[in-house]
Amino acid sequence: MTMTPTSQTVVLDPTRNVPGVRAPGFADTLRAEWIKFWTVRSTFWSTAMLFFLGAGLTTLVCGLAAKDIASGAAGDPPGAFITWGMMIAQITAVALGTMAVTSEYGTGLIRATLAATPGRGAVLAAKALVVTATLYVVGTVTAFAGYLGGNWFLDRHGVGVALSDDGVLQSLLGSGLYLAGLGLLAAALGVLVRHTAAVLSAVLGLVFVVGQMAWLLPGTVGEWIAKLMPGNAGSRVAMAVSFNPRLLSPWTGFAVFAGEVAVLLLVALLVFRRRDA
Repeated sequence: MTMTPTSQTVVLDPTRNVPGVRAPGFADTLRAEWIKFWTVRSTFWSTAMLFFLGAGLTTLVCGLAAKDIASGAAGDPPGAFITWGMMIAQITAVALGTMAVTSEYGTGLIRATLAATPGRGAVLAAKALVVTATLYVVGTVTAFAGYLGGNWFLDRHGVGVALSDDGVLQSLLGSGLYLAGLGLLAAALGVLVRHTAAVLSAVLGLVFVVGQMAWLLPGTVGEWIAKLMPGNAGSRVAMAVSFNPRLLSPWTGFAVFAGEVAVLLLVALLVFRRRDA
């Protein structure tokens, strides 16, 4: 007696109800991403370095330059220095955003993540929320700490700045926003590239090298290209007084920067949904 194969195929439904097991919701995914993010030692050291560079360098620069600022020899007003260290702290924000994504590809953990949470949009959204919340809080706290430390020296020379002064509070809150945006930019590129060194090189090169070299482009078109570069557009919101008067206004520039980050995140989501882990 021969068995004839049937034409029917049994398809297992991954969403079927299993006794005692429930499908993970977004809160579960967010909690899992938070735990993964903070159980890696590099997260602690990166956030500590962010605080050290941001607050420490602002305090140091204000302390060293306070006398020159008071005499006018520095060439810039006191408000230009109260978030000075945040320019260097950008590096750690980019590193955190990058490692939030690429570290899982490097270890292969991304396969376990997607097996537990097949909804890739939820995974990417959870990663984005964790990176954003961490960098905004740490960045804002760091900016305020740097302001308090640096302004102590400025006050001793009679050139202290108050939170109510034009642009000061905006620069402190904007520092957290800008660092969060940089982290998201790096995370989105991490989804596309999936290699830590490549992402770090690309984002840091874009912000610190290409963004500055763009000012060398001739004509009005060249100036607008430079203004719209992510680092140039977004960083103005983190400054009470800009060292470069050609930058866009703080909130206009940040809106452009946020739009650029949003577009890259959308591209990353589309690729993430279609590509194998």
